Amino acid sequence: MLSPLRFGSVRARTPLVAAGQRIGLMGGSFNPPHEGHVAVAEAALKRLKLDRIWWIVSPGNPLKSHDGLPPLAERLEACRRLARNPRIRVTGFEALLDSPYTAVTIAFLKVRHRRVRFVWVMGADNLASFDRWRNWRGIMRLVPVAALDRPGWWMKAVAGPAARAFERGRIPEARAATLAGSRPPAWMLLSMRLESQSSTALRGK
Repeated sequence: MLSPLRFGSVRARTPLVAAGQRIGLMGGSFNPPHEGHVAVAEAALKRLKLDRIWWIVSPGNPLKSHDGLPPLAERLEACRRLARNPRIRVTGFEALLDSPYTAVTIAFLKVRHRRVRFVWVMGADNLASFDRWRNWRGIMRLVPVAALDRPGWWMKAVAGPAARAFERGRIPEARAATLAGSRPPAWMLLSMRLESQSSTALRGK
């Protein structure tokens, strides 16, 4: 496990959390945040029996261009205006880590909050291309992962390299409430009421 001192995280302040809590983690640039993000967060809270879900607003996605990306403070404020559910917490602590990669963020949280049960929450579209993420296999071995359905992505997610590589770690959707307490690698694909909004489409308006 990485030491927090290895990537400048001493100053990083996460939302308050207590030992034993079940915390969902949703990371991304949130450019812009939209009701689809809210729908995923609320479905995860309910289906996975989470205490809270954190929107980890990143300085920028390492897989995408940062041209035209609004300042972090602006995106944080937009997220806070949209996330009216008090169980959704918006945070920008990732900017204080010396790395843009999710694997480092999760390693930091596992060190900082050793007795918290974290679950990485993402859309099925991200699961389909998860093999492009830095140290994606390491992420799967650090925390349970929940992928929530997006329009047109269920079959692509199931057929993707990550799902195939960790097929034995898949947990049936009917056991969603057990995911946070499952030993990684453990993941599931969850159905939900589908939202057609996407940040890419909204930016194009």
